[in-house]
Amino acid sequence: MLLVLGDMLGWFAHTAFTQMKIAGVWTASFGLALVLGTGCMAPIGARMAPPAITYRQLHVNALNRKEPTPDTHTILLRYNQQEIFEKNPDAALQVIHQKAVESKDRSEIFALAELNYLAAERISRSVKPWEPRDARDYYLASAVYAYFFLFGETDQPRPDGFDLRFRVACELYNNGLGLALTKPKSKNAEAMLAGGQRKLPVGSLPVELSTSQLPWKLEEFESFLLANQFLVRGLSVRNRRDGVGAPLIAVMHKNDRSGLKRCAPVTAFLRIEGSMADLDQGRCRATLECYSAFATNAVTIGERTVPLEADTTAPMAYGLNQQMVWEIEKLQFLSAEEKVPSDVYLTQPYEKGKVPVVFVHGTFSSPVWWAEMANTLKADEELTRHCQIWYFIYNSGNPVAYSADRLRAALADRIKELDPEGKDPALQHMVLIGHSQGGLLTKLTATDTGDKLLRVVTTNRIDELGLSPDQQKLLQQLTVYEALPFVKCTVFIATPHRGSFLAGSFVRNLARRFITLPNKLVDAGQQLVQIRDKLKLPREFRGQIPTSIDSMSPKNKFLLTLADIPTAPGVSAHSIIAVKGSGDYHDGNDGVVEYKSAHIDYARSEFIVRSGHSCQSQPPTIEEVRRILYEHVAKLPANAKAGPTAN
Repeated sequence: MLLVLGDMLGWFAHTAFTQMKIAGVWTASFGLALVLGTGCMAPIGARMAPPAITYRQLHVNALNRKEPTPDTHTILLRYNQQEIFEKNPDAALQVIHQKAVESKDRSEIFALAELNYLAAERISRSVKPWEPRDARDYYLASAVYAYFFLFGETDQPRPDGFDLRFRVACELYNNGLGLALTKPKSKNAEAMLAGGQRKLPVGSLPVELSTSQLPWKLEEFESFLLANQFLVRGLSVRNRRDGVGAPLIAVMHKNDRSGLKRCAPVTAFLRIEGSMADLDQGRCRATLECYSAFATNAVTIGERTVPLEADTTAPMAYGLNQQMVWEIEKLQFLSAEEKVPSDVYLTQPYEKGKVPVVFVHGTFSSPVWWAEMANTLKADEELTRHCQIWYFIYNSGNPVAYSADRLRAALADRIKELDPEGKDPALQHMVLIGHSQGGLLTKLTATDTGDKLLRVVTTNRIDELGLSPDQQKLLQQLTVYEALPFVKCTVFIATPHRGSFLAGSFVRNLARRFITLPNKLVDAGQQLVQIRDKLKLPREFRGQIPTSIDSMSPKNKFLLTLADIPTAPGVSAHSIIAVKGSGDYHDGNDGVVEYKSAHIDYARSEFIVRSGHSCQSQPPTIEEVRRILYEHVAKLPANAKAGPTAN
């Protein structure tokens, strides 16, 4: 009864305080009510609260509230170390460490992991210039004790997923390890991957660095950053894989050709050899292992296979921080000078055994338009196990035939560079995904045209036109195509196979005022002008050098002829067509391309997405690309398939 009365009086005091504060009235009666309410409230009791509030009380820990869990609090009380930890954490840690060594009690080991993390947090926030302690020593100790709690051999069973401490211990290990790797006094979350003798609050630990599992050399990277220290914006989902390890953003040195820095997801894992007793006696050893998040998704600890923590979105988002990335589409479209040379660029260092999926952007565009799709596909472990994403960057103001020739050459050069001896079968099963004009370029990598395009401008063979050797070579290059042998699958997205209704005379003339063509192309155009009397060039191309807008004119006979030529045998073609609105899609368009222009009879599949022209980031488009890639991967021969490894 007294407890009930106390709760009632407490409620009355709270209500009275609220009502009188709102009214702006402070009275003696309120003070009396407050005294009565608090004076009679029982020191122990329970009251109802919203689930969100009770959840926070039940799940308080060093990571989310900077307070120990109830389990750790129990250990502090058991050994009368609560006040000592607040005043002299090193003394309390020493006491509990010795207790844990003697008892091998996982509860005490967990408490050490959490208390070391709390001590590290306090030291890292200290403004005392004379602070002799290094927070990184305590973060490392937190990771070591968390490792022993999760994987160490004791008389008690290992914790499982139903133990609330299990996931907290994983996070203490991951965050503790990452922060332990940071540079001294560093504020930019930069990690150092190095071995050496590391000091702990109790004892020390020799650490050996192992990068043998990385598919790249360590010197290829400029820096490593803690992914957990970065927020991501602009992407729908942040792709993470839960497990153990510190996820890193591996930043490569600036590419000499593009001027851009590539970033890759790497996970650091600290393997501990020994026991709590070994740690106490200085016999413990540790190995800092580094893994590519795309190549390895698990490690073996004893007889257990444990997933590695990974973050594939943070490296992508960090790479997109570069201002140059966002200026490419404008610079490449309008300028004769290529700020970023037309070429195939890898989003991550090359990994043998993975099929290249090459994204080809459209007009006045760049790889940033593929970010949402790439981020989503990289979250799919089955696809990342078998595929690697590349981009083709080019000047989208140049004629389609010229850009297609650059794409073909760039792909062939990249294959030769990465696999000069032809030992990687996966490279022979390439997938090209082109949007808009990029789809036309893609088509010209996977089609045997014979002399069908040549017949558009002449009924004679090339050797019958009386051309110089250079002119013959140029005409052959622009009109006769053979499918590249390593391209096995093509995806056309919103592709104007029969031209765009926006590429009318007015738009083409306007484009010519702004587009500056490269000197090499101007020279080629002048050669074409020299032989125009021997060719039946379309009227709109006579006496001038065509731009990409001219190439996509609905009147372009080259384009109309190419649209009817199927992809080469052995090359699968898939079509994703954007149509705005909800009416009959057969009569629709996406604001740039009509359905009847994007449709091709020889496509293995056709998918309609209700969207405007730039539909690459639409979920239905991404899911259709995922389906196509799954179909492609399923048909790969065994020697072209790669899989993750567990170590």
